[in-house]
Amino acid sequence: MKTQWCSGNTLTLLINGDEFFPRVFDALAAAQSSVYLETFILFNDETGQALHQALLAAAQRGVRVEIMVDAYGSPDLEGHFTDSLTAAGVRFVLYDPGPRLFGVRTNMFRRLHRKIITVDEKRAFVGGINFSAEHMIDYGPQAKQDYSVEVCGPIVDDIVAYTREHAANTQRPRYWWSRRRTTLPKDETEGNAQALFVWRDNHEHRDDIERHYLKMLREAKRQVIIANAYFFPGYRLLREMRNAARRGVRVKLIVQGEPDMPIVKVGAELLYNYLVTGGVEVYEYIRRPLHAKIAVQDAHWATVGSSNLDPLSLSLNLEANLIFHDRDFNQLLTDHLQGLLNEECVRVEERHLPKRTYWQLAKNVVVFHFLRHFPAIAGWLPAHTPRLSEVSPPIQPELETQDRVDTENPGVKP
Repeated sequence: MKTQWCSGNTLTLLINGDEFFPRVFDALAAAQSSVYLETFILFNDETGQALHQALLAAAQRGVRVEIMVDAYGSPDLEGHFTDSLTAAGVRFVLYDPGPRLFGVRTNMFRRLHRKIITVDEKRAFVGGINFSAEHMIDYGPQAKQDYSVEVCGPIVDDIVAYTREHAANTQRPRYWWSRRRTTLPKDETEGNAQALFVWRDNHEHRDDIERHYLKMLREAKRQVIIANAYFFPGYRLLREMRNAARRGVRVKLIVQGEPDMPIVKVGAELLYNYLVTGGVEVYEYIRRPLHAKIAVQDAHWATVGSSNLDPLSLSLNLEANLIFHDRDFNQLLTDHLQGLLNEECVRVEERHLPKRTYWQLAKNVVVFHFLRHFPAIAGWLPAHTPRLSEVSPPIQPELETQDRVDTENPGVKP
């Protein structure tokens, strides 16, 4: 499958779960023919329960529903959670489940990190928001700042085609995506946005998302703002950021100042000297954990998706981003990011950087190259094809009782 730019799309930026979840649940409530959903995290909390009810209601009124969740990111879904869905006809697939070693999950590499939803093949959601309560602002100080985008228009066809080609391929039939597309009419209202769907896999599209970031930096003329939760890219991307800054582009990078995992800040801080001394403006978001994977360039380019700029996302995980050429959407996202910079971020000044000693330099070089080459090191481990495990529907109680009666009374016919 090849990627191509599509014109005539409408875009809606969704900030945090407070905007994302209601839009998704409304779309699920209006679904008529099909729903496809995949996510890294699905927790059995209040948000997960709300999603469960929306999917169950859709399935019970005849909508074909398919779900794929990453088994590492969603390890503790209870039997009742999946049983009630599969009993209603939902196809529930776990991506690459693995055994635990002394209770610890060990299969942490090459995960399904995408967050994609399609409804009736005419509406789609792509971004970085998982289905958990920690994406709601009222969750508290650890609530994650994150983004998704809702799209309608021709680009949805590309997203649907991608899910058909790359999603689960288990023993049961594929239900709706193995058939012809629905004949439901498309939304007649066309927008002006050009959109491109890009993804990262471990086959033919290993560096597609990174290449688009590099191209964006090389072509930037005025301003670039990147907000990325887990920032530790390779040398090529760091070099292009510095190159853009040196030719007069105002390059702003927003990273976590109050991270959900301390190692995230330690890694990013190793890059501060290189970036700041090269003219890149580095800011730490300090209000709460930043989970964003977004960027804007000049007055028209923007991206929203699931891909971090770190070794896992750029070299191992399955990711998906949408890229847009649209002035209105770019302006909306730029204004939002500038608001974060003005009110909720602290700039990393050159005078605050640690002194550059030989020990500091040696430590930075060793840690940087280890982390950057970590995916290749992980690749030395025995490779395996990710296993897709479909959750079977529960045995119906009345059938189980009837089977027992027939066994106890083989000569008696019901």
